[in-house]
Amino acid sequence: MELDIQCEELSPSRWAELLTTMKSCKTIRLDDCNLSSSNCEDLSSIINTNPSLTELKLNNNELGDAGVEYLCKGLLTPGCSLQKLWLQNCNLTSASCETLRSVLSAQPSLTELHVGDNRLGTAGVKVLCQGMMNPSCKLQKLQLEYCELTADIVEALNAALQSKPTLRELSLSNNTLGDTAVKQLCQGLVEASCNLELLHLENCGITSDSCMEISAVLRNKSSLMDLSVGDNKIGDSGLALLCQGLMHPSCKIQKLWLWDCDLTSASCKDLSRLISTKETLTEISLIDNNLRDSGMEMLCQALKDPKSKLQELWVRECGLTTACCKAVSSALSTNKHLKVLHIGENKLGDAGVELLCEGLMHPNCNIQSLWLGNCDLTAGCCATLATAMATKQCLTELDLSYNPLDDEGIRKICEALRKPSCNVQQLILYDILWSSEVDDELRALEESKPEVKIIS
Repeated sequence: MELDIQCEELSPSRWAELLTTMKSCKTIRLDDCNLSSSNCEDLSSIINTNPSLTELKLNNNELGDAGVEYLCKGLLTPGCSLQKLWLQNCNLTSASCETLRSVLSAQPSLTELHVGDNRLGTAGVKVLCQGMMNPSCKLQKLQLEYCELTADIVEALNAALQSKPTLRELSLSNNTLGDTAVKQLCQGLVEASCNLELLHLENCGITSDSCMEISAVLRNKSSLMDLSVGDNKIGDSGLALLCQGLMHPSCKIQKLWLWDCDLTSASCKDLSRLISTKETLTEISLIDNNLRDSGMEMLCQALKDPKSKLQELWVRECGLTTACCKAVSSALSTNKHLKVLHIGENKLGDAGVELLCEGLMHPNCNIQSLWLGNCDLTAGCCATLATAMATKQCLTELDLSYNPLDDEGIRKICEALRKPSCNVQQLILYDILWSSEVDDELRALEESKPEVKIIS
C-alpha cells in the first residue's frame, strides 16, 4: 500500500485519518505538506510499529532538527525496516547529523539518504561520514546537494568511500568544492573499492584543471553510468580531456550532462566521435552551450552512424537557427533509437520546423517527446505540425510554449488532437495567448479525450 500526498495543508482531523492509513503503508510520501516536528513524533511511532514501511519521503517540510530527532528514535528501533529516507529542504542543520550518524551506524536496512537543500555544512557531513564508516552501514545512495559544503569535506568523504563498497550514487552538486577538492575526490574514487554508478558534480566550481582526474574516474570505474558536470566552466579544453576517459573501452557511460559548460562548436568534433562510437551512451544534455549550427550539424552526422544508440538529446538554447534544421531532419529520418529531442529556445522559425517535420514523419523516426518552446514559431508551421501529430503515433509529448501561435495555430493543433490516429498525451502550451472561444475548445477537447493533458 502506498500513501502519496503533496502540497496539502493537513488539518488535525485529516492527519489523524492518515495516521491510521500509514500503519499498513509500504511507502509514505508527504512532500510540501507543512509538517513540523510534532508530526515527526507520530511518524516515529509509525516507523516503529509498521515493519512493512520501506520508503519515507518528507521533502520541503519545516521539520527542523527536533523533528529529525523524533524520526531517528523510530529508525533506531529493532522493528524498523526503512530503506529510503528523503529529508530534502527540511530546515536541518549540522545538529541533525549526529542523530543521523547513529542511524547510519545501527540501521543496515537504510540504503538511501537524501538530505540536500539543508544547511548541514562541512562539519555536519563529516559526522555523517563517520556513520558511513561503520561496518553496519550499507548505504548505496547519498544525496548532499546544496549542503554548504567546502573543499574541507573531501578527506572525510574519501575515508568513507574507502570503507563503503556498497555506495552506488553520490551527488555533491551545488557545493563550493573547487578544482583542488574535486581532484582529491576523484583520486579517492579511483582508489576506492566502491562500484560507483552515478556521480553528480554540477555547479561545484570545476574548470578544465580537474577534468583529467574526472577522466581517470571514467577510465577506472566501468560501473559509472551517469555523470553530470553541468554548470561548470570546463570549456572546450576540459571537454577534450573528459572525452579521453569517455572514449576509453572500459567506460560504460549511459547518461552525460554537460549543460552550461562554456562549450562551443569546437567541442562538437569530440562529442560527435563519442555519440557515433560509444554504444552505451543513451542520453546527453548540452543545454545552454554555444554550439551554433556548425556544431549541431556535426552532432547530426554522428547520429546517423549505425553505432549511435543515443535516445535523448538536449540542445536547448544552443544558438541554433533554421540553417541546421535540414541536418536535424536527416538525422531524425536515419536514427531509429532517438526518442527525446529538446531543441527549444533556438531560432528555428517556421521554415526550420517544416524541415524537422519531414524527418519526424519518416518511418525510421521513433521520436516520443519533442520540445520546441520559444523557437520563433507562428501559426504558419502548425498545419505541418498537425499532420505530424496525426500520423506519428509514437509522438506522445509536444512542447510549443512561448511561441506566438495565436488562435489560428492552436485550432490547427486541436484538429490534430481530435483525430483518433493522434497519440499525443501531453501538450505543453505555456505563455501563448488565445481567445476565450479557443480556450473553451481546449477544455472541451480534454473532456472528450481524458487521456490528453494540456498544460498551459
